[in-house]
Amino acid sequence: MFASEVLDLAAEVLDAYRARGWHLATAESCTGGLLAAALTSIAGSSDVVERGFVTYSNEAKIEVLGVPPATIAAHGAVSAETATAMARGAIVRAPVEVAVSITGVAGPGGGSAEKPVGLVIVCLAGCDGVCRTQRHVFPGDRTEVREAALKVALGFLADTAKSQ
Repeated sequence: MFASEVLDLAAEVLDAYRARGWHLATAESCTGGLLAAALTSIAGSSDVVERGFVTYSNEAKIEVLGVPPATIAAHGAVSAETATAMARGAIVRAPVEVAVSITGVAGPGGGSAEKPVGLVIVCLAGCDGVCRTQRHVFPGDRTEVREAALKVALGFLADTAKSQ
């Protein structure tokens, strides 16, 4: 189901988090659960992956993750502020050391001059309250944007474990 490059990155994340005794949660919008699926496609992932949230609609972001409606109203669903609120919401709702969120405009429609198709924002939140975001604009069609977001999120997770 996943390319070997994705599976290798997922295994790297799992090994690094396992070595540190860390657990993680995912909060996904435009990827629709791809990150959680990639991680859990590897046997033994249950000792690292605690849970995943797929919050595709604004209502789900608000109801499931506690994203403040004012954040979405002021900044939009695809913003660093919403990605941060998603990751913080996941970490509050799961007994984990790290939560990662992904929100974006996968296309083919829905883009604007300010938020073009291909825009993806990934946020990592730690249980210490520290959040880091990355903003990317990926070329390609819907599938390519979602795959690129998946790879970036896995890389961000792996880099975080290496830097701690």
